[in-house]
Amino acid sequence: MARIDDVKRWKEHLAQERDGQVLYRALSQADTNKERAEVWRELAATEERHAARWAEKLREAGEPVRDDWRPSWRARLLAFAARRFGVQAVAPLITTLEAGEADSYAGHADAQDFVADEQRAQRLMAEVANGRVSPAEHIIGRERWHRSDAGGSLRAAIFGINDGLVSNLSLVMGVAGASQENTSFVLLAGVAGLLAGAFSMGAGEYVSVSSQRELFERQLALEREELELAPEEEEQELALIYRAKGIPKAEAERLARALMRDKGAALDTLAREELGLNPEELGSPWSVAISSFLSFASGALIPVLPYIVLSGWLAFVLSALLSALALFGVGAAVSLFTGRGVLFSGLRMLLIGTGAATVTYGVGHLLGVAVS
Repeated sequence: MARIDDVKRWKEHLAQERDGQVLYRALSQADTNKERAEVWRELAATEERHAARWAEKLREAGEPVRDDWRPSWRARLLAFAARRFGVQAVAPLITTLEAGEADSYAGHADAQDFVADEQRAQRLMAEVANGRVSPAEHIIGRERWHRSDAGGSLRAAIFGINDGLVSNLSLVMGVAGASQENTSFVLLAGVAGLLAGAFSMGAGEYVSVSSQRELFERQLALEREELELAPEEEEQELALIYRAKGIPKAEAERLARALMRDKGAALDTLAREELGLNPEELGSPWSVAISSFLSFASGALIPVLPYIVLSGWLAFVLSALLSALALFGVGAAVSLFTGRGVLFSGLRMLLIGTGAATVTYGVGHLLGVAVS
């Protein structure tokens, strides 16, 4: 006798898979690329096969299964959007749905053989969602020499400086508003804010990159194991991914077969194509942590500098002026990445930073008056 929880779960799986059939059939009709359209039809057939299992289990449990079912409103809406606006418009949403289906199957013995199917569909949708529909575009997006790693580091440094500058300027102005007479107190608060923020940024980046690296290494180990245990399935999966990019079936299968002859090259390719990883660029946690610490600290130091050598209103005014110039400079630097005008970006950052500092100064002043 089936448990109530199992019956409920089977009904949910059946509804999900039937919705999947509708979505992938809609994608096959909407996609102008014949190779990808064929892949969507194959995925629709996979969903139909999955649905048949859950329908059979429900019937065995004595539960009625309607043949004249209707898809959910979400599936109908996404199918309409795919036909009206194209596959790529709905690909991100379908990717999320596929991830949910794979998660819902995890941990259930009667669905383990479906997890790989759902993950494969999720990766294919992600490829389309990211716009990687041609081999040339995909390679350009992956190869080191086609990307600006220096630009990425520069962007991180600029935004790190901006974080330190705005947060510590707000802190210094708030404390100065509460206790303008006590310069040493403002300096102490500024230095404490600098160290606390810089260490927080550095530690956070270290943990983040370490965790990401461990996850990537684990995924690579699993991919290596799958390559050893089921090379035929990995070859088929790689061929499907290439077909999703628009490569003809025969050519995709030839490419996959050639890559699988070299296990090292196959693992590298599968890591890039399936997992979106570059095994050579997992990143150093210490390097990122130190970089984040220094960039935040350099920005946070600017509003504190005048208080190291001066006191009173002179230190306050010079701190505000130096910070204003730095805010404009950071905003101008951000325009390198946004494409907006230097004056617009600089003034926008200046307005945001001075607005935050003005609010904290006012709050600090009110609290200082109230305490005194």
